[in-house]
Amino acid sequence: MALAQLADWANFYVITGSAAAGLTGLTFVVIALASEARRMDSVGLNTFITPTIVHFGAVLTLAAFMCVPHQTPSSMAIGLAVAAIAGLVYTGRITVNVRHKLGNYVAVWEDWLWNVVFPYLAYGTLGAAAALVRVHPDDALYGVGAASMVLLFTGIHNAWDIAVWMSLRKHKEPAPDDSKPKSPADGTRAAG
Repeated sequence: MALAQLADWANFYVITGSAAAGLTGLTFVVIALASEARRMDSVGLNTFITPTIVHFGAVLTLAAFMCVPHQTPSSMAIGLAVAAIAGLVYTGRITVNVRHKLGNYVAVWEDWLWNVVFPYLAYGTLGAAAALVRVHPDDALYGVGAASMVLLFTGIHNAWDIAVWMSLRKHKEPAPDDSKPKSPADGTRAAG
């Protein structure tokens, strides 16, 4: 028995999937700009930038998964459960990273909210939808839609936060001294 209710959600998933794909591309631009920074902390990259791509990817994947023809309650439950477990495990890893001091930066409540709390809620909602899809398919579909929107807006917020942080950081860094020649070996300025 296919889930007939999915046809009503087709436009929603076209919109969210397209938005997630486009925003993923824009986030790559942010990452390219970040690579121009003098010092890029790999823990910071894995804690704040990479999860943004992962959340956009999750929205895109959910959109594609929810548009697969002939979905049954069982196939949907399995797919949503896998997505929920993967998302919760990944968010657990992010939680560990946020908990530790990141160089000179200590995470503030907003970091916890947007990088830990909202992703846990979204992936937890997917788990609940997986459990409900056989008995309350309409509620499960609304849960998947809500989780998609939370992940999409989390990614938007985090991409914006990263762009603003990088912009402010770039303005605070001292201008390089162009009078010192660059070392040809590594492109850095030679010690003077």
